[in-house]
Amino acid sequence: MIAGPSRLVLLGNPVSHSLSPVFQNAALRSAGIPLTYEAIEVAAPDLGHVLALLAEDNAAGNITIPHKEAAAALCARMSPLAERVGAVNTFWIEQDGAKGSILVGDNTDVGGFEMLVKSTMDALPRGCIALLGAGGAAAAALAAIEQWPGCEVTLYNRSQTRLARLASRFPVVTRTSLTTVDAVKGAVLVVNASASGLEDDTFPVPIEALPFDAAVVDLVYRRGETPWVRAALACGHRASDGLPMLIEQGALAFEKWFARPAPRAMMWDAVTMPTND
Repeated sequence: MIAGPSRLVLLGNPVSHSLSPVFQNAALRSAGIPLTYEAIEVAAPDLGHVLALLAEDNAAGNITIPHKEAAAALCARMSPLAERVGAVNTFWIEQDGAKGSILVGDNTDVGGFEMLVKSTMDALPRGCIALLGAGGAAAAALAAIEQWPGCEVTLYNRSQTRLARLASRFPVVTRTSLTTVDAVKGAVLVVNASASGLEDDTFPVPIEALPFDAAVVDLVYRRGETPWVRAALACGHRASDGLPMLIEQGALAFEKWFARPAPRAMMWDAVTMPTND
């Protein structure tokens, strides 16, 4: 762990929609930590320069879309979990003798995803899981799923190159699919880890294509749940969007930055009570 950062940031593009500053600043106030968590929009070519400047400031923070995989390549050291995922969503700075300030990366999306699935299904699933997407979020999901007994994954992504690359890294992927409708056949859990629905109301897969007893988790989040999740709930599916995952990964990051329990209740209140922030 670190003694404590002097600055906390979220790096991504875009970041204006993010709820992370809302609940992280509530957590900082609750814990009496005199810092402000700020969102910074960073273009891909500027990520390395920005992280180098943040290292000089002893900053810590989170990385979001589309920089998680690029950030992993810039870290001097990563946790074994971040190495397995190949993506970093949480970072801090450590001093390493002659090397000076070094960038350390971790991945708390894995723990956040597992908590999201448990809270949606009341237990971990067994059987076939349909996973839509092949980016950093999908890799984090696979890093969690490969630790669950009795699970196998059908993977779908529009890019066949990215699909094949990710499937080759995780033996828990036993089948790949050319369509979302085919991918969800026989699934006990359907996971949207793609950007579908992030900026519009597009459904990653039609509700009528879902197996009648399949649970649904959408790693995209919005206040009041995503349209896909609302439609799934209306049809009787157990379903949740990515807000629980977002808050849990943020809580786990808080605990890595400050080596103390995160005030999860305050984090939840910040995003669910309209009078806050």
